[in-house]
Amino acid sequence: MQLKNEFVEIIETNQGIIHKVCSLYCKDEDDKKDLFQEIVLQLWKSLGFFRKESKVSSWMYQIALNTAITQLRKNYKKPRFEAISEVVLNIKDSHRDEVYEEKLQFLYYAISQLSEIEKGLIMLYLEDQSNEEIAAIMGITQNNVRVKLHRIQEKIKTLLNAKINGKS
Repeated sequence: MQLKNEFVEIIETNQGIIHKVCSLYCKDEDDKKDLFQEIVLQLWKSLGFFRKESKVSSWMYQIALNTAITQLRKNYKKPRFEAISEVVLNIKDSHRDEVYEEKLQFLYYAISQLSEIEKGLIMLYLEDQSNEEIAAIMGITQNNVRVKLHRIQEKIKTLLNAKINGKS
């Protein structure tokens, strides 16, 4: 019973991590819900192996990103049907201005063009995770994190410039 209570508390306290990963890798609400459930299941399965040598958030990011990437790869193998016309909802937050919203949409566009691994890296970077934490979560060296983040930032700049100048 103690383990279940601890797990529920961990999920309730840190569920924002799971939601961010789901939003990053899924556009459809049903897919987000399915991925959320799969991530929680994988976290539960791996809870006994969590040695508490790293932060809970780092452990959760690692499981969530690995699960999302695995699910994405599985879904690539399945035939996928999309509606003919896809409507993008632009729900305005009353606390944001038009310029901020436009910049945010450009950033979302650029991130959507990245590979699965690049998306995970940039999400962790944008969440202010240290290079050390990103390396531990992604299973790569800190130097590799720095190199990949630099390349991703350059790629995003290129994508944004192309988008702003109307070349995409």
